[in-house]
Amino acid sequence: MKKLFILLAVLMTATLLPAAPKRLLVVTTTTGFRHSSIPTLEKVLSQLGQDSGEFTVDFVQQPPGHPAVGFPPKLKKGATAEEKAAFQAAENQWEADLKVVLQKLSPENLKHYDGVVFASTTGDLPIPDKQGFIDWIKAGHAFIGIHAAADTFHGFPEFAAMLGGEFAQHGAQLSVDCLNQDPAHPATAQLGKVWHIQQEEMYQFKNYDADKVHDLLILDKKPQAPFTPGHYPVAWCKPFGAGRVFYTSLGHREDIIDADPNLKGRINSVDISKAYQQHILGGIEWALGLKP
Repeated sequence: MKKLFILLAVLMTATLLPAAPKRLLVVTTTTGFRHSSIPTLEKVLSQLGQDSGEFTVDFVQQPPGHPAVGFPPKLKKGATAEEKAAFQAAENQWEADLKVVLQKLSPENLKHYDGVVFASTTGDLPIPDKQGFIDWIKAGHAFIGIHAAADTFHGFPEFAAMLGGEFAQHGAQLSVDCLNQDPAHPATAQLGKVWHIQQEEMYQFKNYDADKVHDLLILDKKPQAPFTPGHYPVAWCKPFGAGRVFYTSLGHREDIIDADPNLKGRINSVDISKAYQQHILGGIEWALGLKP
């Protein structure tokens, strides 16, 4: 009888203890265009994890040697043989350094994480095992894609199939009304029927099928002239095997991500930024299985 009481006490104590926070690996490396808002995304994702207490954040960050903003370096026209050799040596070193930091995405290391965030990644990232990464998500883990995550792995169709769409193009930044397709989802519950964004870069997609995703936010007209009526996705989620995928194309501008009222050049209101942070947090919570 005494052993039974001890067992019951242990079980009751275990149920009262808070669950250990989930572990997220946030990837912000790029081999294509690099967004100036990436450091802001890194800061806000860390803060969301800290404030919620629901997850911790580790990073896979860009090694030095490429510009902090914009496109990768190009060899200048008319370069001498010596300049060409120096440029190639620098690129080879950078690519080697990138492969080292991306070892965190090896199947062995991913065993330590519950989910991965691609925060405005671009290009063909030399991760150790691309198919192994896709299989890891399918096995029951979370993938969260933000903005240019859809502009990653264009030559790897399995990635686009997992994500649910692939970046095709964008026009000039503009004001939009995002239509909320699921007011009950954690990523959109706080947004109302229509979420007005004062200014943002709106993506258009290829390899997207509305029947294969659960739309969260859409536009009802093309986000560039001519503003043709139609179905234009902005954010969605989907199951992927036993895993969960959340993607939002929003997150180009610092002032949609960061709620600092003193942010230089602010066009989007602080309320829009706060709503965006809840949009991201809800998507993470759903993908990690923390909210239904």
